[in-house]
Amino acid sequence: MRTSIISLLFGLAGVAASGVVPTSAVAQDSADFRAYLDSIRPKARAMGIRDATLDSVFATLTPNPRVIQLDQNQPGGGAYSPIPNFEPYRVKHVDAARINRGRIAYRTNRARLARIEAETGVPEEIMIAIYGHETNYGSYTGDFDLIRSLATLSWEGRRRTLFEPELLATLKMLDNGVPRSRLVGSWAGATGYPQFLPSVYLRLARDGDGDGKADIWTSEADALASIANYFVHSGWRAGQPWGVAVNVPNGFNRAAITARTQPTRCPRVFNRHSRWLTMAEWRRMGLSPAAGNWPGDTVMATLLEPDGPGKTAYLLTGNYRAILDYNCSNFYALSVGLLADAVKQ
Repeated sequence: MRTSIISLLFGLAGVAASGVVPTSAVAQDSADFRAYLDSIRPKARAMGIRDATLDSVFATLTPNPRVIQLDQNQPGGGAYSPIPNFEPYRVKHVDAARINRGRIAYRTNRARLARIEAETGVPEEIMIAIYGHETNYGSYTGDFDLIRSLATLSWEGRRRTLFEPELLATLKMLDNGVPRSRLVGSWAGATGYPQFLPSVYLRLARDGDGDGKADIWTSEADALASIANYFVHSGWRAGQPWGVAVNVPNGFNRAAITARTQPTRCPRVFNRHSRWLTMAEWRRMGLSPAAGNWPGDTVMATLLEPDGPGKTAYLLTGNYRAILDYNCSNFYALSVGLLADAVKQ
């Protein structure tokens, strides 16, 4: 793991004050960074990326210690740390300002949204809610140089298996003609209005306005079409809601609905869900909709009580799992669904 550059640039105030400049260590890190970039050339060539592209970009790169700091300062989220209540998150992320801006974006894009929904089955309001949650409807998409950030994180090595494929995907985007000026985003590599990782862009970005490009950075049509395509590939079922808020009766036997299988991914998320039952079975257990329409009796759903017994609960369909595929967080997925419902009203 290469972390010495962090200490050199951020943690040696005393050394700097004494006038001693650790040039040899900096040079060593720089040489190591160059060696790493050279080491991925065969992988890039195997993807069809031209040497001219690699030469032009590698010559400009230096490590960015800030992104290493941000990566290392991520909260641990240990398996036994307490999960806070959802309600404070909902109040912050499904607030009046975001709903109002979502309704404006919904009206402005209504014609293209209707066309995309007809083609994909993904509801118009779900596309808008993702757009709103990811970048506040395009108002902030990040300003980190993607190639520099991903090269730094890949070289540092702690999570190379995650970041190196994204670095190579970003280089492929550049080689395909995406301007370097477009390749900016979050420190961890998410980019554009939908905050796609580069590998996701290569697989799923779509041209929504017919100009022959998949411009998720400036074209709302392309961004919305790409979001919808993501959900198609995540298994979205047309005509089925993401979920419904429900009332759970007093004395409800929660032990009887415990999930019978251990989740293979995102256990912290999925362990909070009950086992799957049909809506008819949930109704027979005494659950009732808190508002809105009850889905069809044969629709399968799991129960989630994000704030515990006695608070608002949700029956969640397979389409909720598609939202989790975008971001595996119950708070995120619930707030996307709730924002979508509010935008459509």
